[in-house]
Amino acid sequence: MASTSATTSSDALRERFAALARQGRKALVPYITAGHPSPVLSITLLRALEEAGADVVEVGVPFSDPMADGPVIQASSQSALAQGMTFARTLDLVHEARLGVPVVLFSYLNPVIAAGPGALERAAAAGCHGILVTDLPVGVDPEREHWLGSGPLAFVRLVAPTTPDERMREIGSHGSGFVYLISRLGVTGARDDVPDELPSTLGRLRRATSLPICVGFGISNADQARRIGALADGIVVGSAIVRAAGEGIPVAARLASELRRALDAG
Repeated sequence: MASTSATTSSDALRERFAALARQGRKALVPYITAGHPSPVLSITLLRALEEAGADVVEVGVPFSDPMADGPVIQASSQSALAQGMTFARTLDLVHEARLGVPVVLFSYLNPVIAAGPGALERAAAAGCHGILVTDLPVGVDPEREHWLGSGPLAFVRLVAPTTPDERMREIGSHGSGFVYLISRLGVTGARDDVPDELPSTLGRLRRATSLPICVGFGISNADQARRIGALADGIVVGSAIVRAAGEGIPVAARLASELRRALDAG
């Protein structure tokens, strides 16, 4: 793999969001599970999502116990594992896709630790620019947080709608790239509504951090994209894209295009 400097890797998200802000546009951040629907089709899917207007792509590392994920992403993870997907093979997919947009590696902590002390450097060399670890709350493991935060990748942090203001500030100060605001409690999965408390939560988070804020969990259609995009700096779409990809790459690309148009029209 060609090497990628730490500066280039970690700064790519900051530069992308700065460019979007100058253009008055909002970020479309689709999520895929590496290896779903198949390893080969994952590469096709990544390229199709970029072509459809993705600004950043989250690539999920399949994990055997995805406790924060709903049935759609759980099923995709199990399918990918059955096809031999690993942390290393996920990096191979990212490298082969050679995307022109930033890539955030989305993982539970265990696969990252199991990949060894050079995991972050290998991810950067493969073409990843950020990392989000779903099960590492701020303050729980300072040593691991320091490892992730001082490495070559932007360290994207999660914020829940129930997070107190002081903890929001702490999370914001320990992250980089952008903040992923979970729109609702529970596991991932497409919904039809927009939580009533979302504007208030976004307002609290904006006062706590200067990082861009992307909202995820439950976004599945153009109306939600338009309404949430009007409030946030971007949207993250996971289960809806994964489900569409299971129906066919063109279906997923069409959904991404619809979301892109809705964001731009909002």
